[in-house]
Amino acid sequence: MINTSSLSSRPLQRGAILIAAALALAACSSMDERQRTTAKGAGVGAATGAVVGGVTGGGDRAVKGAAIGAAVGAVAGNLWSRHMEEKRAEMERATQGTGIDVARTADNRLKVNVPSDFSFDVGSAAIKPQMRPVLDQFAQGLDPRMRVTVVGHTDSTGGEAVNDRLSLDRAVHVRDYLTGRGVDPTRVLANGRGESDPIANNDTAIGRAQNRRVEIFLSEPQQKAG
Repeated sequence: MINTSSLSSRPLQRGAILIAAALALAACSSMDERQRTTAKGAGVGAATGAVVGGVTGGGDRAVKGAAIGAAVGAVAGNLWSRHMEEKRAEMERATQGTGIDVARTADNRLKVNVPSDFSFDVGSAAIKPQMRPVLDQFAQGLDPRMRVTVVGHTDSTGGEAVNDRLSLDRAVHVRDYLTGRGVDPTRVLANGRGESDPIANNDTAIGRAQNRRVEIFLSEPQQKAG
């Protein structure tokens, strides 16, 4: 016997998935990063909810599943706050044309990658003068609850022990500069990775220059449920 309830549920399920697709497509170029992420999260959540609802009960459950999934997805996508988006835009403007990369990470942190030609001379942990305005902009207007992680890196030339010490010294110098500009020292972590985390081939001069870098991460505290 043909299950007529299953057949009748299919248009509703397809409709719920179409709604999900529309929500994802709503993440258009006119939106800022936070709005696009929220819309994409809602779309993915709606699609997942529609499929699960259709499998477990079809029809009404598919529509309800899409609605619940959209709400959950929107909350998950909205973890990148307006304040973080504003900070990203500020840093992009401050570093335009410098070769410094500003990006959002997969775990909703702001990452500022500063190459060696802008940050430190070879074998030195002294911050270059041209890097100071960038750090000033980074420190300006930070929410006191935000956490900062500074990670220093080197190329593979020199001994491992020397590189480990140099990378940490560079991160510490950046940390101290930021705390001197008002960032709470208890919320800044300095870490040195030495030569252990290259992003390019150390066999070439260009690759080694890319590996000599400092990365600054900005994150917001996770909200506790309660």
